[in-house]
Amino acid sequence: MTKRLYYRDSFLHTFDAQVAEVVAGDRPGVILDVTAFYPTSGGQVFDTGWLEANGAKARVTEVAEADGGRVVHYVDPAGMSHLQPGARVHGAIDPERRFDHMQQHTGQHVLSGAFVRLFDLPTVSFHMGTESCTIDLAAESLSAEQAVAAERLSNQVVMEDRPVEIRFVSLDEARTLGLRKLPEREGEIRLIDVRDFDLTACGGTHVTRTGQIGCILVRKIEKVRQGIRVEFVCGMRAVAAARRDHQALTEAGELFSTHIWQVPQQIRKALDDARAQGKREHALLEELAAFEAGRLLQATTMSAAGYRLVQHIFESRDAAFAKLVAHRLIALPGIVAALGAVLPQPTLIVAASKDTPANAGATLKQVLAAHGGRGGGSKEMAQGGVPAIDVLRSALAAVVARLSV
Repeated sequence: MTKRLYYRDSFLHTFDAQVAEVVAGDRPGVILDVTAFYPTSGGQVFDTGWLEANGAKARVTEVAEADGGRVVHYVDPAGMSHLQPGARVHGAIDPERRFDHMQQHTGQHVLSGAFVRLFDLPTVSFHMGTESCTIDLAAESLSAEQAVAAERLSNQVVMEDRPVEIRFVSLDEARTLGLRKLPEREGEIRLIDVRDFDLTACGGTHVTRTGQIGCILVRKIEKVRQGIRVEFVCGMRAVAAARRDHQALTEAGELFSTHIWQVPQQIRKALDDARAQGKREHALLEELAAFEAGRLLQATTMSAAGYRLVQHIFESRDAAFAKLVAHRLIALPGIVAALGAVLPQPTLIVAASKDTPANAGATLKQVLAAHGGRGGGSKEMAQGGVPAIDVLRSALAAVVARLSV
């Protein structure tokens, strides 16, 4: 079993140890008798840093739990030659990464405690990511007002600079202390006590006073399978997130020539204008499609099959417009249409009025099978794509030939 120095001092950045075992394979590593490196567990990610032996340094790239309470330190292969069983090593963790994790994890304790105190919503899981953290609450719903209230209480606790203490108790004693969450393990229990606010079992790294957490900022709320997920950031992550948000809003405000707090209103107005413009453009396209349908009908004669067969390829129009024209055509009796569109890719459309014996879907499927295309549809309307413009012309001619008999 590896003795874990961070259990009692999360601010310990350097230590001396002995290599107890070497882990060979594609990912070489070592197991030490003692360590200050935190392995991924309990939602918190691992520390990184260095192991130095005989004047040579090896970069620690990941730290993980192993069987029997051991901790594996995975290192760059180039540094493994000096890390042999029995070797004395000097370890140094990345202090910035460690402190960031301490801020996030202690902030999570405070935020989870706030949700319990205010709304009796327990945390069922915690995850620390590289940019943000999340807790999942056992809740059916969570309003924005509730999230803001929990955020406000959490930051009040931060500003009160309460002590964050570590103590060890038996499981029986832990059951009597009113923990926010009891651990599912036997033996000695490590407790993290945010003075007069939150008491819970945890094996992670934490600050010694809540003021060291820095700001706690809730970023997002979403429904997940096991409840409500709350995304948040603490400390310097919160500062960086607020800076990014402010910069984005400032740039948006400049684009709209308005103050940043008026950006949402300007965006809503722009969306409303865009929707109105889209409706106007669609109405114009409908009018143009009706005109095109009339023009094509004037140039169409009765086929041998007893209906009027319209054929045309739109060189500068897209498939959506061609489909509008097809709908206009088959709204009339006795019409069958074979239309093509070049944009955005070669597309073939076959359409037939309900009173005609033609089957648009079956005809298109047969022609596309012979021309390397794909598509389908109903008896009245079908469309599909072909690989190139010359194939489109050939496929349209084949449709016309089938529908002309």
